[in-house]
Amino acid sequence: MTPIQASQLAREICELAPIVPVLVVDDAAHAQPLAQALITGGLPALEVTLRTPAALEVIAEMAKVEGGVVGAGTLLTPEDVHAAIDAGAKFGVSPGATDRLLDACEEAGLPLLPGVASATEAMRLLERGYTMLKFFPAEAAGGAPAVKAIGAPIPQVSFCPTGGVSPANANSYLSLPNVVCAGGSWVAPKDKMQAGDWDGITTIAKAAAALSR
Repeated sequence: MTPIQASQLAREICELAPIVPVLVVDDAAHAQPLAQALITGGLPALEVTLRTPAALEVIAEMAKVEGGVVGAGTLLTPEDVHAAIDAGAKFGVSPGATDRLLDACEEAGLPLLPGVASATEAMRLLERGYTMLKFFPAEAAGGAPAVKAIGAPIPQVSFCPTGGVSPANANSYLSLPNVVCAGGSWVAPKDKMQAGDWDGITTIAKAAAALSR
């Protein structure tokens, strides 16, 4: 898979909804009902972060739920890439980008949303052929004004800002012409997961899916 193809596929996934849930799931038993709740609420693209021991099993379980597109977040190494693919991930997300990670995703055919936090990083990935990027950590790296500013000299690149995005500031990102969607963890609160309040999560997802862009 070429970087251009990867970005085309990543953009298609990002265009499915204004918010991509960024999920940290400790219990694989929550995977299928959580995925169903989010998909029912209108958020079909699901990023499962590789931050818990259960993450790969969660990806495998969520991949069984109809109507969803499950990806793996926090990809750091080629080993992460292969494990994510084996678990059933259809796309990958990384906080940054290294040549080893990019090579592994391209060779394995996994569309990657690589992370950047500066104009230089965006230019480097654009030079390689990537045009759909994650802007991370969004709020800490300057927020919506930073994304807007980078878009002026580098209009070829589009972003999915992640990190500190919330219902209070999501529209400031989504209103920008170079933002396709945003990543958010608020749509799957840990307390609702632990309580099995899937209807509550669906309600939150519906509100996120209704955000304008």
